[in-house]
Amino acid sequence: MDDKTTRIGVMGGTFDPVHNGHLVLAETVREQFSLDEVLFVPAADPPHKLHREITPAAHRLAMVRLAVDTNPHFRVSTVEIDRGGISYTIDTIRELRRRSAEPVQFYFITGADAIMEILSWKEVETLCSQCFFVAATRPGTDGDKLTAFLESLPASVRECIHLTRMPALEISSTDIRRKVSDGRSIRYLLPETVRLYIGNEGLYV
Repeated sequence: MDDKTTRIGVMGGTFDPVHNGHLVLAETVREQFSLDEVLFVPAADPPHKLHREITPAAHRLAMVRLAVDTNPHFRVSTVEIDRGGISYTIDTIRELRRRSAEPVQFYFITGADAIMEILSWKEVETLCSQCFFVAATRPGTDGDKLTAFLESLPASVRECIHLTRMPALEISSTDIRRKVSDGRSIRYLLPETVRLYIGNEGLYV
């Protein structure tokens, strides 16, 4: 890779809400792969979550901006929200590449569970020519099953996937929403600025 190529991590998601697990993963990948920055890209309408009501994009975007504010290597992109509709990774990577004025190598950050469904992703082979994937394994991930799956992939897909180990943080957006709804504490699960925003806006109650 050319020394002048900018290395950018792309972390897409609903971020409903963003939490410390997202932030720790992004920072871990940034350091491990020597990324210049990580873009957080809140989805407009994620295709895999159309079965439940999603918090309005304006709130999710505001929370992500609050969460990344103190890290100079983190940035927020509104590319999917601006486009609207269902968000497919290939469309997002193409648009980010179009907007870049310099050579760039993208690293799309996701979970090992999502990678196990990669063959169902839109234009996956084209996508693999446009970016690398960094798939985070968690404690409890079935390593043998994941290895067997990766070995079954076409070489053009398998070679664009890198694995990393996710620090042991058992935090999920679903659990945070449930805790808020039940009146339980979410302190220390997400940045304090985001916790206060959720309370002030009356989200998830």
